Amino acid sequence: MPECWDGEHDVETPYGMLHVVIRGAPKGNKPAILTYHDVGLNHKLCFNSFFNNEDMQEITKHFVVCHVDAPGQQIGASQLPQGYQYPTMDQLAGMLPTVVQHFGFKSIVGIGVGAGAYILAKFALIFPDLVEGLVLLNIDPNGKGWIDWAATKLSGLTSALPDTVLPHLFSQEELMNNTELVQSYRQQINNTVNQFNLQLFWNMYNSRRDLEMNRSGTVINAKTLKCPAMLVVGDNAPAEEGVVECNSKLDPTNTTFLKMADSGGLPQLTQPGKLTEAFKYFLQGMGYIAYVKDRRLSEGPVPSASMTRLARSRTASLTSAGSIDGSRSRACTHSDSPEGVGTITHTMEVSC
Repeated sequence: MPECWDGEHDVETPYGMLHVVIRGAPKGNKPAILTYHDVGLNHKLCFNSFFNNEDMQEITKHFVVCHVDAPGQQIGASQLPQGYQYPTMDQLAGMLPTVVQHFGFKSIVGIGVGAGAYILAKFALIFPDLVEGLVLLNIDPNGKGWIDWAATKLSGLTSALPDTVLPHLFSQEELMNNTELVQSYRQQINNTVNQFNLQLFWNMYNSRRDLEMNRSGTVINAKTLKCPAMLVVGDNAPAEEGVVECNSKLDPTNTTFLKMADSGGLPQLTQPGKLTEAFKYFLQGMGYIAYVKDRRLSEGPVPSASMTRLARSRTASLTSAGSIDGSRSRACTHSDSPEGVGTITHTMEVSC
């Protein structure tokens, strides 16, 4: 991939055009970091706070970053034509191999939020060889039932679109307190995202089917993610129940479940430093970062050998000797998985 890929691109796929932003250049045979935003957002609204965090520079200097915007969701997007058939969630996932091929990526590590997490998980189920790892925030693996669908439709008839979408993004506490973040995002969703296009994406997300994945041994011909995965959710976030259920469907030997305290509905906005720290450990556990620097430790860089046993299973944890806060609540929950004694589901509760 040449240096000139850095910047904004429109990529033609079998299911329509995608707006893609590339930052940096490939580093050897390392995977690209590919992001996919939640409904109501785009890559800037969803990920700028996270990727602009100073600690992320330690990560992004090792990787090329590829931000994908769902059709018509980027800032300044033209309104999609009347009668346009918005791609299904399966088709949105099916657009990504073209992006990977277009830029010459051998594989990706995905970071997805909400709808974007669902799309990346679907992508990994269909094209497992292209995905080396996933960080999935606020993923809900379940399709919408008729009651939920009807409630969403009714809400859309009685509320402005941003106010219909906000309860999907933020916790009830954040909405009730009408925090500055909620006020800011209500305004930005209304002013920077084309409302017609957003309605199409919102309708399609609420028409999604269940992600067809189950932990090995739970059903016949069970299919689940093959790559390491880190599931992230804020406490009291609207997606908390869905993320917990998703955790039950994944292989416990290569899945980390990170529940972040005091982070609301969108941890990448409210706690970018904490999430960056967890992401560093995740990549380090996959062998892509030799050590993880922590500016708050007087001892300096934490050698990879001192991290945790999670490196062996290609996952990462903050429960290691390298954890930065001894008073932090943490748990390591044993699983009843049929894989046998010693199989562990890694659950972390991170407080500020």
